[in-house]
Amino acid sequence: MKIRYYTDSETGLPHIYKHSITESETEDILRKPGEERIGKEGSRIAIGQTRAGRYLRVIYVPDPESVFVITAIELTGKPLFAFKRRQRKKK
Repeated sequence: MKIRYYTDSETGLPHIYKHSITESETEDILRKPGEERIGKEGSRIAIGQTRAGRYLRVIYVPDPESVFVITAIELTGKPLFAFKRRQRKKK
């Protein structure tokens, strides 16, 4: 799967860097999401745990030949608790 990243116009780097997230962490979630949802305006939201143990929410837009990652953020607090609760209910 080819993955492209939204580039921050100020830095020229992927926007995910502003949230202290790496490409490999983003790819972990996209390859094996714990949960996927429909987002706004054709986007999708993948939520899961990286191999290193971080919980992330990745917002992306799929297209026929690749995935365009808009942003990714670390889950903390109530959203993390809710995700873990939903995962327990699935099992």
